[in-house]
Amino acid sequence: MSLIWVCGVDEAGRGPLVGAVVAGAVVLDPNNPIEGLKDSKKLTAVRREYLYEQIMEKAKAWGVGEASPAEIDKINILQATMLAMRRAIEDLTTRLGAWPDKALIDGNRCPELPIAAEAIVKGDAKEPAISAASIVAKVTRDRQMQILHERHPEYGFAHHMGYPTEAHFAALKQFGACDQHRRSFSPVRKVLENQNY
Repeated sequence: MSLIWVCGVDEAGRGPLVGAVVAGAVVLDPNNPIEGLKDSKKLTAVRREYLYEQIMEKAKAWGVGEASPAEIDKINILQATMLAMRRAIEDLTTRLGAWPDKALIDGNRCPELPIAAEAIVKGDAKEPAISAASIVAKVTRDRQMQILHERHPEYGFAHHMGYPTEAHFAALKQFGACDQHRRSFSPVRKVLENQNY
């Protein structure tokens, strides 16, 4: 009887006005447990980084997928999230050497996959593999926002991670949108319409 590999899948970045939506997929190794896995939003940044390194080291396999701002604008954020999740599972499959037997997806719907999949609402608080995936997705996206902050410090991405905060709105009004802003999102679209960027 071969082992059954179950991967957890979660995303980060559905709500921000800028950057990619990023998904993580993780198959945990039962012989190499990771202590302290929980929903990435309930962890400090330092703790997330520590657990991210633990996952890289101890998980049976992991993968990352994303959908770009242009893809989000083209197909909408929900479909882009499903696309990022599928890409994360495909990346994991490459590292695992085979498709996992089943995917546990955080949320209430699953991407189209050639394997069994189950959507679990608040799965990042219930399933350790989904918790691990949420950490991989969040750390990956936060690192992307740090890089974007270095390119465009005027927006303050390192502080709000692209979410729709007052500081972000103020920067949008002052500077317009950068190349990574999601133009289909109404706050960005309204600024562009008002300022003719």
